[in-house]
Amino acid sequence: MSHTHKPLSLAVLLALYAVPTLSVAADTAAAPSPEMDELVVWGEQKQSAQAGYTSPVSTLKQEDLKNINMATTEDAVKYEPSIVIRRRFIGDSNGTLGLRGSNMFQTSRSMVFADGVPLHYLLQSRWNGAPRWTMVSSSEIAQVDVVYGPFSAEYGGNAMGGVVLIETNIPQKQEFHFDGMLFSQNFADYGFDDRVSGYKGFMSYGNKVGDLSLYMSYNHLDNESQPQTFRDSSLGGTPTATASGGILGNDSRGNEKMFYGDTGVVDTITDNYKIKLGYDFNNWSALVNLAYEDRNSENTGNSYVQDSSGNTLWSGTVDQNGDVFTINSSRIGASEKERNSLNVGLRLKGDLSDSTQMEVNLSSFDVSKDETRSSSVNPNDPTFSGAGKITDFGDTGWQTAEAKWVFDDIGVDGLNLIAGIRHEAYKLNINVYDSSNYALGTKDALTDSSGGESSLAAAFSQFNWELNERWDSSFGLRYEAWESDNGYYDQDSSTLTDLAYTPARSEQQISPKFSLGHKPADDWIVRYSLARAYRFPIVEELYSQYEAYASQSLANPALKPENGLHHNIMFEHALNDGYLRVNLYKENIKDVIESQTDTSGPVDVRTFVPVDEVQTSGLEFIANLRKVLIQDLDIRFNVAYTDSEIISNAADPSIVGNRFPRMPEWRSNLLASYHISPVWDLSGSLQYASDSFGRLDNSDEEDNVYGAQDSYTRLGMKTTYRMDTKSSVSFGIDNLTDEVAYVAHPWPGRTIYVTASFDM
Repeated sequence: MSHTHKPLSLAVLLALYAVPTLSVAADTAAAPSPEMDELVVWGEQKQSAQAGYTSPVSTLKQEDLKNINMATTEDAVKYEPSIVIRRRFIGDSNGTLGLRGSNMFQTSRSMVFADGVPLHYLLQSRWNGAPRWTMVSSSEIAQVDVVYGPFSAEYGGNAMGGVVLIETNIPQKQEFHFDGMLFSQNFADYGFDDRVSGYKGFMSYGNKVGDLSLYMSYNHLDNESQPQTFRDSSLGGTPTATASGGILGNDSRGNEKMFYGDTGVVDTITDNYKIKLGYDFNNWSALVNLAYEDRNSENTGNSYVQDSSGNTLWSGTVDQNGDVFTINSSRIGASEKERNSLNVGLRLKGDLSDSTQMEVNLSSFDVSKDETRSSSVNPNDPTFSGAGKITDFGDTGWQTAEAKWVFDDIGVDGLNLIAGIRHEAYKLNINVYDSSNYALGTKDALTDSSGGESSLAAAFSQFNWELNERWDSSFGLRYEAWESDNGYYDQDSSTLTDLAYTPARSEQQISPKFSLGHKPADDWIVRYSLARAYRFPIVEELYSQYEAYASQSLANPALKPENGLHHNIMFEHALNDGYLRVNLYKENIKDVIESQTDTSGPVDVRTFVPVDEVQTSGLEFIANLRKVLIQDLDIRFNVAYTDSEIISNAADPSIVGNRFPRMPEWRSNLLASYHISPVWDLSGSLQYASDSFGRLDNSDEEDNVYGAQDSYTRLGMKTTYRMDTKSSVSFGIDNLTDEVAYVAHPWPGRTIYVTASFDM
């Protein structure tokens, strides 16, 4: 893989650190902290007492974000209630999002928008379905709202878990910003014990001239990660040699295995280029958003096993002190990935009259290149010939269009209406080729091909009525018409000989929404929300069927839409500097689409399995408070209990009563910030999750092994010192105790951050 971006990126970082150190004012206590008085965002946060507040919402502002070790955008929400971000290392393209009763691999049940542009990836699921977080730099975020559940008619069934709304800074004057971050982590488990490091460099320019706003930015991320996959073999067979170096241990289901290698350090480089153009005219505003991502990663596997002469073994059946196992050469090969994507958005909003507003959002996401090149064996293997496989995403992407209107005081005081229409179109195409030279990307013979299209057209309306100063209600309806078409897949797993074409499908559903709020006192609000939601199958679940080295995907064109009934009761007590909130929620979802992977054979086989019904009940306690006990202490604390159970499944009754996979019963987060002085802040953090299962049969009970779904307790800290209103430095640590834990793959070890920023 080419590293041609490194000289430019290093130059950027050198420029950041070469900025002359500014003298600290003699009276540092009087030095003002930077105030973002020119910061403008488009998002309008609703208050809990408003009639339109149908979903619980948690908001993060600049004063919250600055206390978090934020290397990438998903870090912004990692301490929010009932959220898990499965980011295995900084720069991970598989940073999946789980919200409330939707686990981290049910990625099509959560939505992420940045300035109205979708970042969620509703083409694939599991690790491949992670939001495209890197389309936004963490350095440009101004505000984040997390909206829980599908209780608003504005969002469809893909909001079963919730919606993350990111707003970025729209410059109002000339500004230059530079920041650089260095990070490093150590990791030791199985046959790996080393330190891996990386850095991030960001620079931006913004200005507003008359009614025109301009923003340009460049974000470069270069990082190495701990090995993500550890390869194992069952015991048995006829040995051809003696060996040493294998690591005897259990897999997640308690079976004794020999771990013989790993997939190696992942070296990832991501470049993001961003242009935003805003224009104000009369009572209207327009925002054009262009983001281009250039992402490359590579890894080369390691074998732990040596023969009697000390030579590394890459294949074969061997005997180690009486334990016989087989080294699968194709599972410790090398891989290179290259991904280029362009995201374009247009946002237009304004007043049609004194009581009517309109907003239009258009977006297009295009995968110009997404290619994985894998070797058949490790390049250090004596049998290596350069051969491999190429997995190529061809014509892949999506387009969305939405228009919505808000009508205030329509005939009755306190009654307003929000209504809109939306259209989404998705296409996914995957081709797998045999290659005589995988490193050059040679595509010799097409061996697998699959893909298809889907679309969703929706119309929604929601009445919000403030009945009086104590009561309010809302009622909404969302109509959705879903279609899938042009689905195809290869019926032969070895050669492309017979493509099967699936018939087109269509379905329509109506989802009602209801909310009732009451204020028993000025500082209390009680709200009950009820919603029906349908989550339609995505293209991968329907059509993505292929086989590459060490992995196979089996699609299911007959999948039904997930059908959920969701309840939430909220009790909120407002305080002078924050609030206390309790949410009780329950959801029953039928025809749940769960993806399972069988790793027991020589090839990992992924299937999409329908589960008849899953019931999830939860209780959340949230305390977001400023000036706690003492003037300079702020706290964001939450704890959530979740009971997610399979209550019906005719195809396999044995799993009824089991806990649903990847759903910890307990989750808790704490972010405490102390303002030591006007220029010096110190924050501490805690993340906790209890263990869970990764399989529907709940057979993976082993803890602290590769493949497990472990509990974890991660402590962190960050301190920031502002030398003046324009420059600052910070130091931070995540996973302070260096806890080793697994979410199938290993979580990062103790990670150290050093950051410097400068504004002009």
